[in-house]
Amino acid sequence: MRALSLFFLLALLAVGCQNSGASAETEEASEETQEAPAQKFSLTAFTPSAEFADAAIESMEYKDGTFNFGVGGSTYELGVQTPDAEAKMCANSAKGQHIHLIVDNAPYAAKYEASFEHEVADGEHYLLAFLSRSYHESIKTGAAHVAKKVTVEGKAITAEADVQDPMLFYSRPKGNYVGKVATEKVMLDFYLSNVTLGNDYKVKAEINGEEHMIDTWQPYYIEGLPMGENTVTLTLVDGAGNAVDAPLNPVSRTFTLAADPTE
Repeated sequence: MRALSLFFLLALLAVGCQNSGASAETEEASEETQEAPAQKFSLTAFTPSAEFADAAIESMEYKDGTFNFGVGGSTYELGVQTPDAEAKMCANSAKGQHIHLIVDNAPYAAKYEASFEHEVADGEHYLLAFLSRSYHESIKTGAAHVAKKVTVEGKAITAEADVQDPMLFYSRPKGNYVGKVATEKVMLDFYLSNVTLGNDYKVKAEINGEEHMIDTWQPYYIEGLPMGENTVTLTLVDGAGNAVDAPLNPVSRTFTLAADPTE
C-alpha cells in the first residue's frame, strides 16, 4: 500500500513539473512577443536613381561671405530637373538639381547656382557640400562631394583640411511636406565620410522613437508617418550598437507633414 501511494505521489510530481515547464515556456514566448512589437513605420530601399558617374565638385572657395564652387560632369547640371523625378513619387524641388551645403549640425542649405552668398560664423567648422538630384537625393561618389574641417575668419576660409574622422551627416527629411505625394513616401538620406556600413558600422535611425538599423548606404522611403510633427534621429554606431565617438554624432531633425487642402 505504501509503495502504491509513493507511485501516485511521484506521478503527480512529474505532471506538475511538466506543467510548470510548459507554463515557463509560455511566459517566455509571451515576453518575447512583448519585446518585439510590430513597427509603425517602414523603411524600404529607394528605387535606383539616375546616375551621374562623372558629376564632380572640382573646387570650393569661400571669400567675402561668398561660396564659389567648380561643378563638373558631362550629364549633371545645376538648376535642371533630374530625368526620373516624377517616377520617384516623393518631394521634388521645382528649382531642379542643386548643392546641399551643411555646416556642422545645421540643416542643409539648398543652392541652385555654383556661386552664392552664405554666412558662416568665425571659428572652426565641419563643412560638407555634395551634389544633389532635384528630389534631394545625394550623389554618393568621392568626386561629387567635399568634406572639410575649416577655420573661418572675416567671412573667409583661412585654413582647411580633409575630414579624417568617421562622420555621419544628416540630409533628409527636412522642413515641411505638403500633399499626398510628398507625405506618403518621405525620403531618408544621409551622407557618410570615412565610413563603410556593414559589420563594423551601422546607422541607427530612430523615427519618432522607433528604432531601425541600417547597414547599407543608400536612401530609403519612410512610410506610415502621421501628419504633423515628426522627428528622426540618426546615430553612427559600431558593431556592438554603441554610438561612435565622432564629431556631430548623433543628429536629429524635426519636420512637418501636412495635407494639401486642395486635394
